[in-house]
Amino acid sequence: MKKIALAAALSVAATSAFAGGHSKMGKYSEPVIEPAVVVEDTKKGTAGIIVPIMLLLIVAAAVASK
Repeated sequence: MKKIALAAALSVAATSAFAGGHSKMGKYSEPVIEPAVVVEDTKKGTAGIIVPIMLLLIVAAAVASK
Protein backbone atom coordinates (compact mmCIF):
# COMPACT_ATOMS: atom_id res chain seq x y z
CA MET A 1 0.00 0.00 0.00
CA LYS A 2 2.92 2.30 0.76
CA LYS A 3 4.35 1.68 -2.70
CA ILE A 4 1.09 2.68 -4.38
CA ALA A 5 0.87 5.89 -2.35
CA LEU A 6 4.51 6.70 -3.12
CA ALA A 7 3.99 6.04 -6.84
CA ALA A 8 0.90 8.25 -6.88
CA ALA A 9 2.71 11.07 -5.10
CA LEU A 10 5.68 10.86 -7.48
CA SER A 11 3.45 10.81 -10.56
CA VAL A 12 1.56 13.90 -9.37
CA ALA A 13 4.85 15.69 -8.70
CA ALA A 14 6.25 14.68 -12.09
CA THR A 15 3.21 15.87 -14.06
CA SER A 16 3.19 19.26 -12.37
CA ALA A 17 6.94 19.62 -12.97
CA PHE A 18 6.54 19.15 -16.74
CA ALA A 19 3.38 21.21 -17.08
CA GLY A 20 5.30 24.23 -18.43
CA GLY A 21 6.51 22.42 -21.54
CA HIS A 22 9.77 24.31 -22.08
CA SER A 23 11.15 24.33 -25.60
CA LYS A 24 14.38 22.64 -26.65
CA MET A 25 16.09 25.87 -27.74
CA GLY A 26 15.82 27.79 -24.48
CA LYS A 27 13.76 28.59 -21.46
CA TYR A 28 11.15 30.58 -23.36
CA SER A 29 9.93 30.38 -26.91
CA GLU A 30 9.10 33.37 -29.07
CA PRO A 31 5.49 34.51 -29.00
CA VAL A 32 3.31 33.66 -31.96
CA ILE A 33 1.98 36.77 -33.68
CA GLU A 34 -1.03 36.34 -35.92
CA PRO A 35 -1.07 38.26 -39.21
CA ALA A 36 -3.14 41.44 -39.37
CA VAL A 37 -6.56 41.18 -41.00
CA VAL A 38 -7.02 43.60 -43.90
CA VAL A 39 -10.60 44.67 -44.48
CA GLU A 40 -11.33 45.94 -47.96
CA ASP A 41 -14.22 48.34 -48.50
CA THR A 42 -16.90 47.22 -50.91
CA LYS A 43 -18.59 49.36 -53.52
CA LYS A 44 -21.62 51.22 -52.28
CA GLY A 45 -24.72 50.52 -54.30
CA THR A 46 -28.20 51.96 -54.33
CA ALA A 47 -29.87 48.55 -54.59
CA GLY A 48 -30.05 48.34 -50.83
CA ILE A 49 -32.34 51.38 -50.61
CA ILE A 50 -34.29 51.08 -53.89
CA VAL A 51 -36.04 47.82 -53.01
CA PRO A 52 -37.51 49.06 -49.68
CA ILE A 53 -38.61 52.35 -51.30
CA MET A 54 -40.34 50.45 -54.12
CA LEU A 55 -42.05 48.18 -51.61
CA LEU A 56 -43.20 51.22 -49.62
CA LEU A 57 -44.60 52.85 -52.77
CA ILE A 58 -46.49 49.66 -53.73
CA VAL A 59 -48.02 49.38 -50.25
CA ALA A 60 -48.94 53.08 -50.28
CA ALA A 61 -50.58 52.71 -53.72
CA ALA A 62 -52.55 49.66 -52.52
CA VAL A 63 -53.78 51.51 -49.42
CA ALA A 64 -54.71 54.61 -51.43
CA SER A 65 -56.75 52.61 -53.94
CA LYS A 66 -59.07 51.14 -51.29
